[in-house]
Amino acid sequence: MNNLTDVNEKQQEEKLLAAYEAIRRREYELINELLEILPKIDTLGEDKVSQVRDALFHADHPFLVVFVGPFSSGKSSLVNALMGSKDLLSVGPIPTTDRISILRYGDDAQRMDSGGEVDTVFYPSPLLKKVSFVDTPGLESVFQKHEETTRKFLHRCDVVILTMLATQAMTQRNLDYMQQLREYGKKLIIVVNQADLLTEEEREQVRTYVLEQSEDKLNFKPEIWMVSAKQGLKARANGSFDEAEWNESGLYRFEQYIDEQLDDVQRLRQKLQTPLQIAQNVHRVAADAVKANQAVLDQYQGIADNVNSQLQAYRREQEKIVRETNELITEKFNEASRRGGEAIRDTFQLGRSLGSLRIGLFDLIGLSRLFRRGKPSTYARLAFERTKVYEPINELPATSDKLGPTLEGKDLQDTDDLVKYAQKEINALPETIKDKIIGDIKPPVKYDRAALQAVRPNLETIENQARINETEQLERRLRSVLFGLALWEVLVFVGMLALIITGFDFGIFLLLLLLAMVGLLAMPVAGRVLEISYRNRINTLQQQYIETLSKGSDKQVEYGMKLRGDVVAPLTRLVEAQTQLQTEQMNQLQKVEREMVQVESDLTKLGKKRGIFGR
Repeated sequence: MNNLTDVNEKQQEEKLLAAYEAIRRREYELINELLEILPKIDTLGEDKVSQVRDALFHADHPFLVVFVGPFSSGKSSLVNALMGSKDLLSVGPIPTTDRISILRYGDDAQRMDSGGEVDTVFYPSPLLKKVSFVDTPGLESVFQKHEETTRKFLHRCDVVILTMLATQAMTQRNLDYMQQLREYGKKLIIVVNQADLLTEEEREQVRTYVLEQSEDKLNFKPEIWMVSAKQGLKARANGSFDEAEWNESGLYRFEQYIDEQLDDVQRLRQKLQTPLQIAQNVHRVAADAVKANQAVLDQYQGIADNVNSQLQAYRREQEKIVRETNELITEKFNEASRRGGEAIRDTFQLGRSLGSLRIGLFDLIGLSRLFRRGKPSTYARLAFERTKVYEPINELPATSDKLGPTLEGKDLQDTDDLVKYAQKEINALPETIKDKIIGDIKPPVKYDRAALQAVRPNLETIENQARINETEQLERRLRSVLFGLALWEVLVFVGMLALIITGFDFGIFLLLLLLAMVGLLAMPVAGRVLEISYRNRINTLQQQYIETLSKGSDKQVEYGMKLRGDVVAPLTRLVEAQTQLQTEQMNQLQKVEREMVQVESDLTKLGKKRGIFGR
């Protein structure tokens, strides 16, 4: 039967340890994740990060019982009595060290300097196989460094023993200590030392007073142990053990607490609870810090929105400048088209038919070459010059070339305005955010006009086509029409001569005369056809011109917008990056919080039948 019981207990212990290890790994992972986040959070002190780093390794250390309290309250004496060695830790009426001593089990007594402010003392005490004791410097404000050293270590502990002298129990200072210690969320036990100086009645009065003060001032009902380190050392003097004296000293309460109340399940649970509490406490501070940072940044989120609004307004202004320039160019082409059409209509009006016929006859019989003497035909050019067709075309370069300086002036003015705005906003940023700005807010040192300069040759080509090519093409078409008209009239005239020679027929004569008149009347119609063709070609050139200029101006506008964006980029990048970073930080903290809640729930079930053995 006993063997079966031993097997069951062993199985239960293995399952307990397996469950403990599973939770410990999860704690390790979530604390690691928290450590990835914390250093990136502005305004979060390095001490919080250090606390979480300590929590990361906390589960690998024995259960920690930390003694705190005013100096000369008997902390070191109590530890010495529990170990049965009055000289293990230094004892004196004034603090002699600002170092923390961790007592751990060891086969031989020795002290090791662990670096920093912590020493490790090994001692062969059975108690140290279950727990480690931590002796700390005093908490008095007059010894500020001691107090800081002690508080820095408190977050590591599992149980806090607050010591006070029986003759100075529950002073206002001790009440303050209790309030501060409770904020760490640790198990707190009050130990009143030098109880041997009091009668039994006085002991009970002190115990009652401490309890009442705790409940009244702190709404807290702690465990209170009345002990005597002096009696405890006497009970274990010279390697002997006086059980009656030991029980009288009250120090048996430590052994009883460790052996009975801190069973395996409770120790394991508390051991895992401690790093989790550390992580939870720091997590709350970190979440508050991120929320505070977000609240500060919310004030400056409008900066990015305002800059974007300004940039959009600048783009609309630049596009308006381009649009107005294109409208002026359209007007120039339309005016050239109107004047060219007027010149063509004037040339082909019925009243000019005989003159036009004469030009066609000269071409027909070759006399026009004699009059031109090898010079290119100028009939259409003369007609265009009469109506000043070239005047609006010649004005195109001046109109289009104004676009570059206008855009440049606006770009430079806008960038100067943005520099002033950005510098003002940066000066108003908190130092914690301002220090993160990368780059300088300053106007551009040079301006690139290449985009519009690059299209100038293409624009000149189109301008020349409108002036020269169109004139020459119109000249050829005009000559062709006049040549055809002259040929028509000559053929009709030859027909009349043939009729006269061969025998006059009045009907045929009237028909030939009508055909001659039709040729002359066809002049305005031919002119209208040439006018429509000319206007269509000018309209095509206009579209090509505007498209070419627009390509250049679009690139120039984009360049100007990039200049504006680059000027304020350090500011907008900062606001956007910080907003994104803090959003990510909050999301990560919320994820860690959910995992903490789940780990805490599983930790509560640790050691319970349903949690370990049940399904």
